[in-house]
Amino acid sequence: MKFCFFVLSSVIALLGLPVKAQEVTVVQLYTQDELLDLIKQNSHLQRVQKDDCQLVNDIQARADVMKVPAYQFLYGDMLAFGVCVKKDVERGWDLMQQAASQGLPEALEQVGRYYHIGRFVQQDNSKAVLYLREAAGLGNLKAQMRFAQMLIKGDASPLDMEDCYRWLHHSVIADTKTHQQVQQLLAQLANKMPGAALTRAKRPL
Repeated sequence: MKFCFFVLSSVIALLGLPVKAQEVTVVQLYTQDELLDLIKQNSHLQRVQKDDCQLVNDIQARADVMKVPAYQFLYGDMLAFGVCVKKDVERGWDLMQQAASQGLPEALEQVGRYYHIGRFVQQDNSKAVLYLREAAGLGNLKAQMRFAQMLIKGDASPLDMEDCYRWLHHSVIADTKTHQQVQQLLAQLANKMPGAALTRAKRPL
């Protein structure tokens, strides 16, 4: 009888545990807009880690099966840096390029930047220009700034200066430090441009 009472008491005690002790936190998969915001803030890998790597299978499915560019970019980064998965730089790079080929500005910028600095691949200014120019034309500020730096150093065609000046001149920038950096780039570009080209670049869009 005492044993039965003990068992019953144990069951009651278990059922009476606080809800928080019994729950397993379920992490919701990121929406497309949420993931794009994370990527723009360069906090996508930290978010995956913060979520205890629970979404790896879902992320992989959307990258490999559904071919969603934002998820290809995310999973590619995870593989390249070994975040929540076994590090596989070659496969990660391939996914980044797939995302770029689908026109994701952030992927285009990152692939172009890696070609420019020689990360994971051999340094190649020609390839860097191709990716950075496309990303810049799609409004990616990081790409616009790096592309401007390449133009100023003579690592890209002077024929692109007018477009690059136009993109930066009409950009809307909240961060004060970045705004000042863009002003400096514009001044350096202006010194290398014919007056007529500079006038055209400043015209309202």
